[in-house]
This record gives sequence, structure tokens and C-alpha cells, in this order.
Amino acid sequence: MATSVRRRGLTLGALALTGALALSACGSSDSDSGAKSDGGSSAGNGTRTVGTAMGDVKVPVHPERVVVLDTGELDSALTLGVQPVGGTHSATEDGFPAYLPAARTRGIKEVGEIANPNMEAVAALKPDLILTSKVRDGDRYKQLSAIAPTVMTESTGSDWKNNFKVHAEALGKQAEAKKVVAAYDAHVAKVTEAVGGTKKAAATDVNFVRFVEGADIRIYGKQNYIGSVLADIGMGRPAITDKAKDGFSYDVSPEKIDLADADAVFTSTYGDPDKAGTTRTMKSGLWKNLRASRDGKVFKVDDRLWIAGIGYTAADRILDEFQTRMTG
Repeated sequence: MATSVRRRGLTLGALALTGALALSACGSSDSDSGAKSDGGSSAGNGTRTVGTAMGDVKVPVHPERVVVLDTGELDSALTLGVQPVGGTHSATEDGFPAYLPAARTRGIKEVGEIANPNMEAVAALKPDLILTSKVRDGDRYKQLSAIAPTVMTESTGSDWKNNFKVHAEALGKQAEAKKVVAAYDAHVAKVTEAVGGTKKAAATDVNFVRFVEGADIRIYGKQNYIGSVLADIGMGRPAITDKAKDGFSYDVSPEKIDLADADAVFTSTYGDPDKAGTTRTMKSGLWKNLRASRDGKVFKVDDRLWIAGIGYTAADRILDEFQTRMTG
């Protein structure tokens, strides 16, 4: 996840969350009985053609051995009721994100790090479908495609909703996806109302600060996963977020952490808190003088959920936690 850091709910018991805005990649499908999927031409022989960042790809109508190479793909698969046979983990931690129930991830074989999968381990699982993104594995596309049909989205992070539609089509789960999207929209409306309604939400500035081992402190902008969730709720964002590079983040040193001031500040750490500067920065006078600090509105959250979840199940959990923190 080192290179992924930059571009990178009701629990799974509520997997029927939120689903399918019109499919961005219009696909075609032939089931074993010859039935077509939503709005596409026949691909024949039990395959479905999916539009991807690398062009059209034929995938099985009913994939049974799916390998996912990033957290967003993992979240999508599990949200849609598909348990992958293999998946990657972050560069700093083994295993899969803790917000996903162990019962659902226990049988998934680890196949290396995100953006650096072990190709032999992937091949050994004999997958019939691989899900990833161009930003993570574009340079490995030919190798992956030689193993199994590989569906890549362009990127990750802020485009997570469109990515989910592509994942749903590749998995043949468009109907389930529509339910997921509808449930998410309803949950967003509930949280917005809980924090005081649209006007109060818009008048309340929220910042997200991420401490990253080996890098500057990141004040997250609006063009990223958590930024899109906050936008869905309708929360206000401080002016500093408009200065974020490419909309992603505005990076600062501990000596400029006062720029992160807001009505509420959510924080997470990627890597070791001491090496990432979390401990030192949060003990500083500048941090303690933040309005959010003085008002008791600084909230530490799980990095692997709020930043790296990148899916609907993660978003659902984030909505629950956000409501609890902001109204508690």
C-alpha cells in the first residue's frame, strides 16, 4: 500500500447495502441458458464481456475462484456475497482489514502486498477472475491476464462507487449491487439528519488528518474516498482542503499542523505512530490549540477502515462511527 497510500456500516451482517447506479461500463452477458445481462449483446459460451480500463474483457458468467488485489476489490466482493480465494495485504500489516469479520476472510489466501502481488501465488490458486486497478497493477496486466481474465478499473479512492459497478458486473451481481447502493443512500440520509440536517452539516467544517510513516502529514482534500463519504453526508470542509494537490491532500510538517484546524478533526495513522509523527504532533502546543482539540472534537479512527476500506461495507461502518462521534 506504500504507493497506494497516495491514491488510495452496519457490518457484513448488512451486506445488502447499496448498489448500482447505471453501469459505467456497459457489459454484455450470456448465461449458461443463453440469457443476457443488463443491456448488452451476447458474448456466448457462458461468458460476459465487461468494459474495463484495459478494454473489453470476457469473464465467466458465474466466476467461482476470484482473486482480489486491493482492499476496494475485497470490500466489493464481500459486500456482494462473494468470498475471494485470494487477496493482497498492505505493506505495513499482514492479514485483511479488521472491519471485515474474520469469519468472512479466514479462508482467503494471502498472495503478497498490494501493488506487489506474488504472481506464482496468484497462479497457484487457479483463479477464474482477477479484480484490481490500473494504478496498482497496470504494469502486470499481461502477466495477470495470462493467469485469468483480469478486470481493472482505472484507479481507486474517490472513484470507488463507479469501481463497485464494474466489480458487480464482473461478478454478475448487478441486482445485489442495486440493493447495496439504495441501502447506502438511505443510511447517508439518516446520518445527515442525525447530525442536525443539511444546513447544520454544511455549516460544520470537518477535516481528516492522516499521519504517514515516511511522509509528511496529510490533510485530506475532497478527491479521495473519505472525502466523498463526507460529501455524501453534506459536511462542510475547511478552506485548506481546496488547496489539496489534485484534490487529494495538502501535506504539512508538524510545525504547520495548525492549518488543519476545523470544528471536528478525524485522524488516522499509517505505519508506526512514533515514526509517522503522530505521537509528537499530538503532544504539541499547536495541536492542543486547535479548535477541535479545545472542544474535544478530535477523533482517532482506524486507518484501514476510513482510508483503505474503499467500499460500501467500509462506508457503512464509517457512517455509523461518524454519527456516534459527532453526536455523542
